[in-house]
Amino acid sequence: MSEKTNDPFQSEAFRRIEEEHLYRTIAFLLEEGIEFAVAAELEYVSFDPPLPQSIAEHLRPLSLFVLGGYSFESSSVDEKALVFEAGFGAENFGAVVRIPLLAIKQLIVGEYPIAINIAEPRPEDDGTPEAERSMEALLSNPENRRLLKKKKE
Repeated sequence: MSEKTNDPFQSEAFRRIEEEHLYRTIAFLLEEGIEFAVAAELEYVSFDPPLPQSIAEHLRPLSLFVLGGYSFESSSVDEKALVFEAGFGAENFGAVVRIPLLAIKQLIVGEYPIAINIAEPRPEDDGTPEAERSMEALLSNPENRRLLKKKKE
């Protein structure tokens, strides 16, 4: 089933192409041992544990993550996301970083962008756990909210 949109570069078909391209390119870089950087939309990036406010406030909406050394060695990619460990700030606060592939806007090796993504991430790539999104959807209907409230009483 294809999604119809006025912008073909935001269609589900094009998103699948971009996602596969990013996945295959990152997998190639990892297999070949080529360190790289990603410019990613921060709103879709998750950190575990969450970054302290003193560090998070310095990140930009489009942030650059350099995967070198331990961050590169700890990285993995699957068909949906790039995951790696990194240290942040002067304290080198450690966190596992998860970036949905479509949140990656550029892959950079050295000084050269080797992949550019213009497809927007899917709404489900916003970093919100699926159970939380499901509950929000359930509670968005006033009738469901009323029934759940009754059940608690």
